[in-house]
Order: sequence, then structure tokens, then C-alpha cells
Amino acid sequence: MNKILRLITTTFFIAIFATGCSSKKSSEPKVPDKPPVELYQDAFSALEAANYEQATDFLEALDSRYPFGPHSEQVQLDLIYAYYKRGEVALALANIDKFIRLNPTHDDLDYLYYMRGLANLSADNQFFQNLFGIDRFNRDQSYSQKAFKDFNHILKYYPESQYAKDAHQRMIYIKNRIARYEISIAEWYIKREAYIAAINRSKTVLNNYPNTESVKDALEIMIQAYRELGLKVPEQNALAVLKLNYPNNRVVKRSERWSIFDW
Repeated sequence: MNKILRLITTTFFIAIFATGCSSKKSSEPKVPDKPPVELYQDAFSALEAANYEQATDFLEALDSRYPFGPHSEQVQLDLIYAYYKRGEVALALANIDKFIRLNPTHDDLDYLYYMRGLANLSADNQFFQNLFGIDRFNRDQSYSQKAFKDFNHILKYYPESQYAKDAHQRMIYIKNRIARYEISIAEWYIKREAYIAAINRSKTVLNNYPNTESVKDALEIMIQAYRELGLKVPEQNALAVLKLNYPNNRVVKRSERWSIFDW
């Protein structure tokens, strides 16, 4: 009996000692207490090494411990970049909006709008798309539309920005993607014989995205929808535009029958 009691007592004290060590260990700060210049140098080194998790730790520590320090604005800019590279899109967007709101005349606003565009595009991409190369053009494009506005803001207000050229290229990509999204919806309406809705979606492509590859698809959908509705004049007008812009084209009927007819 005494042996059992001694064993229980020993186990109890070992557990208390282990718990005490664990508490002591967890109470230690994740980032050591250093002067802000040294912490920023550590953060900068981590960024250069593409160690964005460690860089985030240093930058968050700087931001919370020295919110009015000599590097405070640069710390926030670097933190936005680190969040973006880590895939923490919500945090990146929240910090961008906060920075713009508090610094409406900052010299780096073009960079912030560029980063917000990239973050919004990143939010539109999901794990399976990146892993398997799945094109999600037929999903909700709200983040792509926000990204388009961000990149367009750069071209409008900062045309000489170093980010303007890339922003323009990304806008072309986004326009094609959103146009294809509209076409996918129009095709869905065609299959359900909602021809007016299909025509309206096609008109959206023609009016808003006239220089995209989806124009031809939009015209083909309109031709079929007008034909199904028995609207001869609009059908002939759409057909004439299609012939003019795509003289060697053959119109594809977008329905479950999927027949093809020549000019």
C-alpha cells in the first residue's frame, strides 16, 4: 500500500513539474524582445529568404510593440506583402483597406491598389484550381471584378506607375475570364429555354467585353435564341454581324441537340 502511495505521489509531482515547465515554455514570447531596428532587420532577412511565416511573426511584433516607430508604415506595407505571399488573403485585404483609409495621400498608393488587385485575384483561386489546373471561369467572379477595378484605378490615376503595365495585362486576362463566365450563364439559360435571359447575358458580353474571345460565342447564342423565339429581324442582324467579323465561321447551335449548320 505504501509503495502504491509513493508511486502516486511521485507521479503527481512529475506531472506538476512537467506542467510548470510547459507553462514556462509557452509564456516565452514567440519573437524576442529586441530594439525595433534589429527586429526590422530580422523581418527583412526573412522576407528576402522567402520565409514569410517568420517574417509575419517579426512584422506583427513590430507593429504591436512599436506602432509609432520609425519604420511603422514600411512595416505595415511589408506585412501586407507577407500576408499575401502566405495566402492569408483576408488579412492582406483588411490591412490594405485600413492603410488606404488612414493614409489617403501616401506615396505608395499605386502599390497598395496593385496588391489589392493581386489579393482579390488570389481570393478567386482555390486550392483545387491551383493543384489540378481547373479553370473556374464558370464560378462567381465577384473577386475578379474587384481586382479589375483595382487595376483600372492604377491605369486611371497612376498611369506612370511601375505597376501599370502588369495591371493592364491582368485586366485583359480578367475581361476574358468574366466574359467566359457570362457565356457559361447564357448557355445555361439556353439549355433551359430561357431565351430572353440568354440574349441579355450575350448583350452584356458585346457591350462590356467587345474585344474578348467570347464575342463570337455571344453572337451564336443570340442567333439561336432569336431563332427559337421566332424573331427573324434580330436574328438576321446578329447573323450579319457574325458573318462580318467571322467570315469563315460555322454557327454552333447551343442546345442538347448540338447540331451545326453552315452559312
